Amino acid sequence: MSSKTKTTAKKDKAMPALVPKLRFPEFRDLQNWSETNVGRISDTVTAGGTPSTSEKRFWGGDIRWMNSGELNDKKVSEVQGRITREGLSNSSTKVIPPRCVLIGLAGQGKTRGTVAMNLVELCINQSIAAIYPNNSAFNSDFLYHDLDKRYDELRRLSAGGEGRGGLNLQIIKSLKVALPSLPEQQKIAECLSSVDELLAAQARKLDALKTHKKGLMQQLIPREGETQPRLRFPEFQNAGEWHQKSLGGLCRIRTGKKDANEGAADGTYPFFTCAEKHIYSHSYSFDAEAILIAGNANVGQTNYYNGKFEAYQRTYVLTDFGDIFVPYLYSVLSANLRPDLLAQVQTSAMSYIRLPMLEEYQINAPTSQAEQQRIAACLTSLDDLIAAQTQKLEALKTHKKGLMQQLFPSREEVES
Repeated sequence: MSSKTKTTAKKDKAMPALVPKLRFPEFRDLQNWSETNVGRISDTVTAGGTPSTSEKRFWGGDIRWMNSGELNDKKVSEVQGRITREGLSNSSTKVIPPRCVLIGLAGQGKTRGTVAMNLVELCINQSIAAIYPNNSAFNSDFLYHDLDKRYDELRRLSAGGEGRGGLNLQIIKSLKVALPSLPEQQKIAECLSSVDELLAAQARKLDALKTHKKGLMQQLIPREGETQPRLRFPEFQNAGEWHQKSLGGLCRIRTGKKDANEGAADGTYPFFTCAEKHIYSHSYSFDAEAILIAGNANVGQTNYYNGKFEAYQRTYVLTDFGDIFVPYLYSVLSANLRPDLLAQVQTSAMSYIRLPMLEEYQINAPTSQAEQQRIAACLTSLDDLIAAQTQKLEALKTHKKGLMQQLFPSREEVES
């Protein structure tokens, strides 16, 4: 153990003794946890750098280089970036050892405060802090789980007004952590890692279902430039040609009538804002089966509702569907409309949908409503499976969150 670690252990004896609500039986009679901070338990807390992107000789080598967006991979075993030895020596980046706890330092988005761990040796950019492992003082997986659950706290600690700035190395070094004995740390880390494996498996299952649905839709419904589907159910092989019509020719398209702030929290009818459903409108303007499309914010996001409701003026309301089977139309729009409209919005440098975009949007459909129903039923059954697997994933996340609240002392106790 280094002299720094020995000094740390001596100082920590005078710090508050802490105990979680839940301990594994073999550790219940051991000493309580002790408070310390990151700078006391790790000899190195550092950030990386980025070689000049204008120098081609710095890039494309054999050294892994991680950008801050890859923190979202959580346990990082591979990255896309590669730099050369020359790039390494001509920048502030550095090669960090495996099993560092990584924290996103900067950015307006969700990356700041995101915690990850590198499982392989690599370099990092300047927006990532690396807490080097110190096996004599802490278990890296334990520290990873502790800091990972403190995302909101890390965001609040960011330098700058109202947390809009960034974290820095001094803030990271000053972070308080509560530590039990190393064997207990390992036991907790193993428990939470097993839950993470379940979460990862469930996420893969969900992604596979979504990919399957996307591929099936590409087979069942013609896309741009196609007039017939690549795959038809056997009973409709001879059911005739498909037709293409504009969305404006299939239904009536209107906008909502209220400002987003006109609702009331104790309202009677649903109030759709950017296609998100809320219950806080005292009155209603629509009483029909409808598909709602977000005109701004979540551009192109769709929702279905049948009954009395009110809608925000930037939400498009589709009603009066004629001979199109509404669940079929909803399946097509919910899968394809958002990416198609986002491409148009970005090309035209706008942040919202204009009515002509929707009116002119082309819909492919079989002439037979029975075939429309068959396709809709197939896709709806997949949607139900996806919803069920999503619920399982969220239940696992909730279970892990509750488990962590029991296995770690509360932040209020640590910070008191």
